[in-house]
Amino acid sequence: MPTLFLNRRNEQLTEFMDDPGCDLAKLNATYAQFRIVNGLISGWRRIYKRKIRPLLKDGSTILDIGCGGGDLLFQLAKWTAADGLSVQITGIEPDERAIHYLTTLDLPENVTVLQQTTSDLVQKGSKFDVVLSNHVLHHLDRPTLGHFLDDSVQLGRSLVLHNDICRNDLAFVGFLPSAVFFRNSFISPDGLRSIRRSFTTEELKAVVSQPWKVESMSLFRNLLLRTYDAD
Repeated sequence: MPTLFLNRRNEQLTEFMDDPGCDLAKLNATYAQFRIVNGLISGWRRIYKRKIRPLLKDGSTILDIGCGGGDLLFQLAKWTAADGLSVQITGIEPDERAIHYLTTLDLPENVTVLQQTTSDLVQKGSKFDVVLSNHVLHHLDRPTLGHFLDDSVQLGRSLVLHNDICRNDLAFVGFLPSAVFFRNSFISPDGLRSIRRSFTTEELKAVVSQPWKVESMSLFRNLLLRTYDAD
């Protein structure tokens, strides 16, 4: 469906939680509430079953780039354990505030979190079977996006997968009532800004090339993925 109101991506918007001086209590509440929001709209369970699980075996490694409050780390640990798999899951996050929040949680034994960037891992020669991110792409301008994708390819072995919002008028209108349910956090205002910053499916297709593929998912989602057998 074409966008009318949100016909242009707004890269100039800054999310409140990205402000170094933002209210720390609201920021931590935002990290905690990510579990609810992402559980409802991000579609990771289906992505895991269809895209990630078939590639995993005992000893596989997964990297979550920009792991934020760690909600996806917990879900991946839960799903792989339920499937009887012994895997190692690493989350990286450059924001020390997120890292501090994660240290207050009881992380699964097979989960490691690091205050590092993709460039840090590339320089160390790190490799992971599956590399993924959630809600990272819309934070990036086009030059930064290119570097980010290059890094993620260098870090992966089997699959790279980036899940993000697809900008759409209905997504914006549909998220407006979130202010009623997610108070005392940045979930609602930042969510609306995230939608305005995000790519449409066609825009994302226009800025990547093969073997990258863009898939459209329900609930206004873009899935950008690359498998290495395509090289």
